[in-house]
Amino acid sequence: MTKLKIGICGWGNVATGLYEQLVGGDEIYADWEICCIGARRDNPKCNPGSTKILRDIFKVVDEDIDVLVELIGGVETAKELITMALNSGKHVVTANKAVIFEHGQELINLAKRNNVQLLFESAVCAGTPAIKMLSNDLIANKISKVAGMLNGTTNFILSKMEEGASFEAVLNEAQEKGYAEPDPSLDINGTDAAQKIGILSALAFNSGLPTTNFYIEGIENIQSEDFAYANDFHFTVKHLAVAKLNDRGLELRSHPVMLSKNSSLAGLKGVRNGIQFDTNLLGEFHVAGSGAGRESTASGLISDLYTLANSNQSNPMQYPDFSKKPNLLNFDDLIFKYYVYLEVKDEPGVLALISKIFAAQGIGFDKVIQKDQLDNGNVPIVILTDPIIEKEMQVALQDLENHPVILNSKIIRIEDL
Repeated sequence: MTKLKIGICGWGNVATGLYEQLVGGDEIYADWEICCIGARRDNPKCNPGSTKILRDIFKVVDEDIDVLVELIGGVETAKELITMALNSGKHVVTANKAVIFEHGQELINLAKRNNVQLLFESAVCAGTPAIKMLSNDLIANKISKVAGMLNGTTNFILSKMEEGASFEAVLNEAQEKGYAEPDPSLDINGTDAAQKIGILSALAFNSGLPTTNFYIEGIENIQSEDFAYANDFHFTVKHLAVAKLNDRGLELRSHPVMLSKNSSLAGLKGVRNGIQFDTNLLGEFHVAGSGAGRESTASGLISDLYTLANSNQSNPMQYPDFSKKPNLLNFDDLIFKYYVYLEVKDEPGVLALISKIFAAQGIGFDKVIQKDQLDNGNVPIVILTDPIIEKEMQVALQDLENHPVILNSKIIRIEDL
């Protein structure tokens, strides 16, 4: 194994987790040296000992290192740092999914031109193997679909809500345990998972980075009651990101779904991530593991460093060439089954009105359940629909909002894995 001289940029939770693993004495790291750390401020939770500290993170590039590990987060400053390192002939390892999503295509091409490597296993699902598996290990397969629960924070929150906890209480718990950032908006609004599925789609289908204008929805409107109603149909609620290629083009989306409890992903709880690859040779291929936390992220970073140390001048990762980008399908034209929750006034003829509005858009009902009256006197109605085009469902929902007897409405798409 080649000796690695490593420079770390960033000194937050992930960086200190990596440092502690590397100095922990495992024999696999015996020939690796942490030469310097670029840190604008100290971290009281970790003592770097005698390791050289540089307050200007860009100075790390000037040091005698083989690989720069970028862990500063953000986009534009991280891009500038990575660009400088690649142009200086240094390999780069990063866990920064935002910079890869926004500038990955440009940075990959820059790495190629400079004959160095840009590795980003931890950018998707932390330490759960996905990136190199997709780009290398599944190379013999034609992949038609990648679907996964790609955000550990979101899955932790939904798992706890399924047990009856409130959204706010679980979010606070996630922050206390380090699973969620002080500002968790990118996790809970679906953006984090969307960036990750964009990266996986680029590797699987040469779709390019960034992939723009695809549907993103978070979990802000999911309530504990949704799990209770879902359970009546043997479903659970998860946040799923999907990239699917067919003859018409590429389907790309990130949003809450209802999954059958018998599906492989439905049983994953806590911060665990799970991905399903639909392939022509292996069939449905699954991988699952922890998707949040500094130890899990350190695992992915060390995997990339180990790959570099053992590459022997060969290319350890097969990058896409992005030469033929598939057509991105319009989300409004996709077909789903739907869970529809309606809160209505307890008046005669309401169900007939609902049926008429849905029938006008050609929407058939698979199941309809009228639940017990709520404390406010209103009545919940839960509907499972037959398959219908998204835009027709949206028209029906808009028509429902125009009637004063319909007080609240919500849909969750049903995913058949």
